[in-house]
Amino acid sequence: MPELPDLEVYAEALRARVEGERLERVRVASPFLVRTADPPLAAAFGRSVEGVSRRGKRLVLALEGDLHIALHLMIAGRLHWKEAGAALPGRVGLAAFDFAKGTLTLTEAGTKRRAALHLLSGGAALAALDRGGIDPLEAGPERFREVLARENHTLKRALTDPRLFSGIGNAYSDEILHRARLSPVQLTSRLEAPEVERLRLATRAVLLEWTGRLREEAAGAFPEGVTAFREGMAVHGRYRQPCPVCGAPVQRIARAENETNYCPRCQTGDRILSDRSLARLLRDDWPRTLEEMEAFEARRQGRR
Repeated sequence: MPELPDLEVYAEALRARVEGERLERVRVASPFLVRTADPPLAAAFGRSVEGVSRRGKRLVLALEGDLHIALHLMIAGRLHWKEAGAALPGRVGLAAFDFAKGTLTLTEAGTKRRAALHLLSGGAALAALDRGGIDPLEAGPERFREVLARENHTLKRALTDPRLFSGIGNAYSDEILHRARLSPVQLTSRLEAPEVERLRLATRAVLLEWTGRLREEAAGAFPEGVTAFREGMAVHGRYRQPCPVCGAPVQRIARAENETNYCPRCQTGDRILSDRSLARLLRDDWPRTLEEMEAFEARRQGRR
């Protein structure tokens, strides 16, 4: 799912291309995309774009007349900038936003249609979409600590809860927790004050660093290849690869469609966190420490 760094760079690219431009029309290929009926989508046709912003994990095009197009890309939605009037790609094309200078297309890989478009009239309607999470880049120490302590969750769940923090998802929460040297399953209620501040600073550093990286990578072009797995990430998507800090093999917790990656040496005191599916398979052979894991891997390699 595109997260804060990806969406910030998307927003910057859109500002450079559509601010002040007239939205001529919107071509919708999927009936599941548009989640509002009043005002009708045709009400946006012919209106100029007055601004582009990120609201949580949504991109918002503010149109003249106090209309707002809010796009949520969900997991597999992606944006592309094409020549004016470009055709929508076959199975993955959801919508095309036509401007005189070019066409913004929205695609979604896979068979599930989760991306959403809302057309809203007025600031109050737009605000109603807000899940309530604070912007992690703007939160000072007291505000960050207050929000983190609001509910007793694991750190992984707290960082990705849109009611607490805005714009953080599966990928960057892994990177933040690794940078902060904190376990993903540590409870928020058990954090000491220095750990909370370490987490806040790591959150800012990781999000700003990756926004800068993605901006530099795009180099003024429209960002393509938006993905949750990027070269240069410390732990996310790097299962069994060496941690760039200590060299220990990165571990994971896989649950449903989400995967948490962490370094057992940097984050959990050499403890291997339980992965339910693997634990059920291995039963008593489940390695509980990094040393046991290394011994287990050695035995496994020896049997091959």
